Amino acid sequence: MNLALKYPQVALQLKKQGSQTLVFDVIRKDWFVLSPEEWVRQHLIHYLIHVKHFPASLISVEKQLLLNGQTKRYDVLVYKDLKPFLVVECKAPFIALDDAVTEQALRYNLVLKADYLMISNGVQDRTYKGQTLLNDLPDYLNL
Repeated sequence: MNLALKYPQVALQLKKQGSQTLVFDVIRKDWFVLSPEEWVRQHLIHYLIHVKHFPASLISVEKQLLLNGQTKRYDVLVYKDLKPFLVVECKAPFIALDDAVTEQALRYNLVLKADYLMISNGVQDRTYKGQTLLNDLPDYLNL
């Protein structure tokens, strides 16, 4: 898979398993099917670590949360001072970042209560602090 994204190119670890391509996730320390959404998630994780300087040890990927009695999964959650700081909802590059995507991330954040919210399809992203749309996600070193 070689979908052009806004994030820096990353030499992801890939392997074939039968007819599927798997990617190694540096946070979960395991191999996952390389879907278009996973392609975005993996590039975003490397962007957070290598460009925005978020410590990998503070990043959580694809964990369950309970929302209105239903089990959901967030894509990426970054902690700061042991509290949720940034929740990220990733979509495939061909999925528009419309109100439905924003609302999905906002619903997750009702439970997580992170300071920052980000939605990304790898081609574009939107980052919010509270209800304010930001130009860019702040660097961890400047927080």
